[in-house]
Amino acid sequence: MKITFGSVVVGAGLTGVLSFSCLTLAIGSEYWYIIEDKRTNHTDPPHMHSGLWGVTDDAQSHTEASSRYSESEKQMEIMHSAIAVLLPLSVVMLVFGGICGLVSSLARSRTLLIGSASYFLLCSLLTLSGVSLYIRYSQKALEETERRVGREQMAQVHTSFGWSMDMAWLSCVLEVITGLLLLLAARLVPLNQYEDSMAPI
Repeated sequence: MKITFGSVVVGAGLTGVLSFSCLTLAIGSEYWYIIEDKRTNHTDPPHMHSGLWGVTDDAQSHTEASSRYSESEKQMEIMHSAIAVLLPLSVVMLVFGGICGLVSSLARSRTLLIGSASYFLLCSLLTLSGVSLYIRYSQKALEETERRVGREQMAQVHTSFGWSMDMAWLSCVLEVITGLLLLLAARLVPLNQYEDSMAPI
C-alpha cells in the first residue's frame, strides 16, 4: 500500500490531538501517585491518591515536623516548581504546535513541516522532563517519609504510580510519533513543489 502525503498528515493530526488530550487529562486528574497504607494503627484512609497539584501538600506533610527546610526539602520545592511549569507549558505548546502543523500541511511546505516536527519533538522533551522530575520528586518524598517514620513502618506502606502517570507517558510517546510523521510528510512533498515554494516571488 502506497503511503500518501494526505494519509500521513491525517495520522499526524490524530496523534497530535490524542497527545494533547492525554496530557490535559493527566494534568487535571488526581491519580499520579497511589498510596496503600496497611498499618493497623494508622488513622488515615488505607488507600490514598495524589494529583499533580497535590505534591505541595505532600511536601508540607513531610516537613511539618521541622521549622526549617533541609537541603533535601529545598530541592523538593524547586522540583515542584519546575513540574508546575513544564507540564502546563507543554500543553500550551501542543496547541500552537497543532496550529503550526495544520498551516504547514495546508501549505505543503517542506520547511514548515520540518519546523513543526521539530516543535513537537521539543514538546515531547518538555513532557518527558516534567514526568521524570515528578518521578524523582516522589522518590525523594518517600525517602523523607521513611526518614521520619522509620523503615519498619514504611515496610507496610506500598506506593505506585497511577493511570495519570500512564497518560502523561502516552502523551510523550504520541508527541514523538507526531513529530516523526510530520518529518515523513515533509519527505513526501513533491520535489518540484518544494522547489517552487523556495523560488523568489
